[in-house]
Parts: sequence; C-alpha cells; structure tokens
Amino acid sequence: MPAWGVWIIVAALFAVGEIATPGLFVLGTVVPAALGSAVVAAAGLGVVWQLVVFIGGSLLALGVLRPIARRHLTLPAATRTGTAALVGARAVVLERVDVHGGRVKIGGEVWSARPFFDGQVIEPGAHVEVAKIEGATALVFE
Repeated sequence: MPAWGVWIIVAALFAVGEIATPGLFVLGTVVPAALGSAVVAAAGLGVVWQLVVFIGGSLLALGVLRPIARRHLTLPAATRTGTAALVGARAVVLERVDVHGGRVKIGGEVWSARPFFDGQVIEPGAHVEVAKIEGATALVFE
C-alpha cells in the first residue's frame, strides 16, 4: 500500500475516533494534519517530511482549531434556545413552591415549579432563580 493511502486511513481513523468521543475535539484536529501528510507522501517526499508535516500540522490545528471549536460548544446564555435558555433566569413565585409543586412566572410565562433543594419552601412574591428544567417543571431556588 502506498504511504499516502496509509495517511488517508490514519485520517479516517482519527475522524471516527472524534465522532466516538464527542465534546473533546482533540482527535479531529489531527485529521487535517494526516491529510497534509498524505499529500506530502503523494508528492514523493520521504517519511521524515511526512512526520514533520503531521506533527507540525497537529500542533497548529490544536492551537488554532480546538479553541474555536470549544468556544462554539459553550454557548453564552444569549444564544441558548428552548428550555436551556431558561436556566439561570430569574422568576417570581406566584403560588407557594414546595415538594408538591407550585407556580412561578418566568419571562411572562407561568410554569409549574418545585424547589431545587429538598425540603425548601418558597412563598409567593419571592424572587427565585431557575436551576434546571425537568419536562414542564422549573426547579428553582432562592
């Protein structure tokens, strides 16, 4: 098998590894380096040059691509959507919130609610923060 073919297989294995380990974005950064080494091998340059391109390309990709990918994985609150956008939001208690339930108003909408911490009771009029959304119920705390 030609050397460029081996580098293509290496790139494919790293791509599959990245897909199998979502969220880390480490293996995916070396895929372009492996493809670059495949090009160098196809051009007829030796193993030393192929390794230089692979190592240099991997370091460059880790330094440039990984920070960009990590920024996109952690979205700020302003760009979150759905129930994820409600986590951290402030709410007003409309009906007493205890282990059995209650009601809060979050951004103009009325939600069923339970306390985030066991045994906590929150009286009407209290300002709370949304810790989590479970189905259609907001888990809140003071």
